[in-house]
Amino acid sequence: MLHLIDSFLNRITMYRLVLYGLLILAAYTVFMGLSGFISFTATQLLFSGTILFITCYVTNYLLAKTVTAPTNVESSTITSLILFFILSPFSETHQIATLVLAGVIAMTSKYLLAIHKKHLFNPAAIAAVILGIMGSPQVSWWIASSVLIPLTLIVGLLIVRKIRRFTLFFSFIITSFLVLTISGIAETRNLIDLWIETIISWPIIFLATIMLTEPATTPPTKKLQMIYGSLVGVFFNIPFHFGPIFSTPELALALGNIFSYIVSPKQKLFLTFKEKVQLANQTYEFVFQPNQKPTYHAGQYLEWTLPHAHADSRGNRRYFTVASAPTEQEIRLGVRFNTPPSSFKKDLLDLPKGKQLVAGQLGGDFTLPQDATEKLVFIAGGIGITPFRSMTKYLLDTKEKRDIVLLYANKTEEEIAYKELFGEALRIGMKTVYILSDAQADWQGKTGHIDEKMLQEEIVDYKERTYYLSGPIAMVDAYKRLLKQIGIATNKIVTDYFPGF
Repeated sequence: MLHLIDSFLNRITMYRLVLYGLLILAAYTVFMGLSGFISFTATQLLFSGTILFITCYVTNYLLAKTVTAPTNVESSTITSLILFFILSPFSETHQIATLVLAGVIAMTSKYLLAIHKKHLFNPAAIAAVILGIMGSPQVSWWIASSVLIPLTLIVGLLIVRKIRRFTLFFSFIITSFLVLTISGIAETRNLIDLWIETIISWPIIFLATIMLTEPATTPPTKKLQMIYGSLVGVFFNIPFHFGPIFSTPELALALGNIFSYIVSPKQKLFLTFKEKVQLANQTYEFVFQPNQKPTYHAGQYLEWTLPHAHADSRGNRRYFTVASAPTEQEIRLGVRFNTPPSSFKKDLLDLPKGKQLVAGQLGGDFTLPQDATEKLVFIAGGIGITPFRSMTKYLLDTKEKRDIVLLYANKTEEEIAYKELFGEALRIGMKTVYILSDAQADWQGKTGHIDEKMLQEEIVDYKERTYYLSGPIAMVDAYKRLLKQIGIATNKIVTDYFPGF
């Protein structure tokens, strides 16, 4: 079952999953309104949703044109849908103005409440905070309804699974219930009733799965995400107020956003395209000149935005590992092109010199261990070689020797990328083994697939090493199972993952 779910999730981008999930949830609430299972009518819901969508779209479009920034219709639509679920639909004419104001504040916050063009707050959350300070009663989080909880949970967990944010999700949930339990004991309340009441009448599921996990306001590593989730969990459950400011779900998230900004990379890069180099069959490297020196660790990824006409259903944003090393002046992106390519990749392939892309939201834990004496095995498949290219180039430039064995699997010899660089890596103690599944008669290297026998042949102490796996998700999962079967501990297996292709 989980395999089928992952297969579905791998065919859709993160943003489209969130968008479609929220649209399904919205359609379901309209049906509930028609059926009389919630207190709002279908007309109220449809009209309020339309007002929020138009407001967010127009505001975002005008602001983006003013500052010459790329627009993302899906981004403004997602924000309008989140506002739809946390603001009560209008019942009186004057409440329409509050919906319009909420949309304007949310989209404006992305541009005005930003430092170095990186926004600080979840747009919907900060809009709700400001409305609350203004005394608006429309911030109701009506999504926290017992009839909506099941579908909310399904949509939310699919999103968490897609972007692999379970560390963040569980740190928030566990902290929330821990604080709640302590408060319940202090107030001598029935804990079972308190827990049930929290789940069905407090927006803990919606906040934890859909809002807390927003990539733009989430810390870049699992450790920081765990702290972030715990902090929001504490603010979410401990009542407090300072003058007109009271503890609310939106304020808890906004306070967490401040922590996230402090500990996250602040850069948004504007990358000017310089050249394209063919690395292997259907594989190219794109070289960009950044507007400033980027700060990152070898093996991390960025979100790349490429505005282009007639974008397909996968949109104009992608997550790719940075193939260049932190020691290099240019930013390199290695991409494999399948047939037919997405509109994003097609436009990337035809990119003219001087064209500019935007990259941000640096993240990832797939980085070299701090202990330089730790013995490693890199296993790469296809274009999954890019983080290892970054790490290897970094080690070569810094002249840092490490005991590393790279096992690089491809179908044919023509698909091997960066062979010259890995040849140079011998001088830093790195051994490279090329494996082909469809080798020609004159191939002198390994053939077949990586298994325990091959590990024994190439790595004498293979059970004593830490393994880094990068490549197609099916390949990574298969090798992870293999390593566990032969006795490699889970904490000795590091996998590369970023929020969707």
